[in-house]
Amino acid sequence: HSRDYFGRHLPSFGAMGICQSDCLSGLKDALDSRPKQKRKILMLFGPPGAGKGTQAPKIVDMLSVPQLSTGDMLREAVAAGTEVGKRAKEVMASGGLVSDEIVIGIIADRIKARDCKKGFILDGFPRTVVQACALDELLNKSGEVVSRVVSFDIPHGVLETRICGRWIHKASGRSYHVSFAPPKSMKLLPDGRPDPATMKDDATREALMQRADDTAEALKKRLSDYDSETVPILQRYDERGVVRRVKANQAMEVVWEETKAGILIEPEMGSKAPDTGSFGCRSRSPTVFDPPQRLVGARISSMPAVPL
Repeated sequence: HSRDYFGRHLPSFGAMGICQSDCLSGLKDALDSRPKQKRKILMLFGPPGAGKGTQAPKIVDMLSVPQLSTGDMLREAVAAGTEVGKRAKEVMASGGLVSDEIVIGIIADRIKARDCKKGFILDGFPRTVVQACALDELLNKSGEVVSRVVSFDIPHGVLETRICGRWIHKASGRSYHVSFAPPKSMKLLPDGRPDPATMKDDATREALMQRADDTAEALKKRLSDYDSETVPILQRYDERGVVRRVKANQAMEVVWEETKAGILIEPEMGSKAPDTGSFGCRSRSPTVFDPPQRLVGARISSMPAVPL
């Protein structure tokens, strides 16, 4: 739009002895001289079973930045005995839920670590628009914004097959699937279902397990929560031009190529700071937070050690 503006007003600039090329050159220099955000701050979104856990390690290797999950950060903070970790431990010891304020405090401490110097990937946070507002307020303090959001989109009908056939080796995090990547030991029962006694890890021969919420009934609730609570966050960041959508029901190699391309393309919005009074955010003090949210406010024992 700036080029059009100058084009309409160049006669008056010409009268002052300023040529069009000089005006446009000066404008370009001014735009290019804007401070650019040094750290890459990424978010990964997608319904359960979309494949975030498969693609995330590849992104970590490509960018040399850590993947930060709320569950891991909480455990680390509690184990390290940090100030906010002590607060989290007290809440959990009383059987309470970890509030947004505590989680934001833990994130604030974690992203100061040396391994976050080039950036970081947030996994499992934010889960609601309120949490996204709190995160934006935190990043704004250092003049930063979320630079890329990758959304792994997949039809809900595909997810039941993916989720309900998943088996996990708890110690290593290795994942298997009865249809797509079965363990070598798997044998089927007469009804076609896998015999649980034969589900063993290929490397250790230890028993595999299924998550309690990897059932068709639990999946419906999880998808409903994702649609109502998480999808609005995508709409929020879509307004800033930082969301890249990946069709996750393709071959893994194709999904990775789309993911890589989406991350490497620079956002159109640059490093413009978000307006925390928009997108459903309330103007408020950065130290005031809403009551605990259901998905982040979880007892630490219920958080899986390996993000899926």
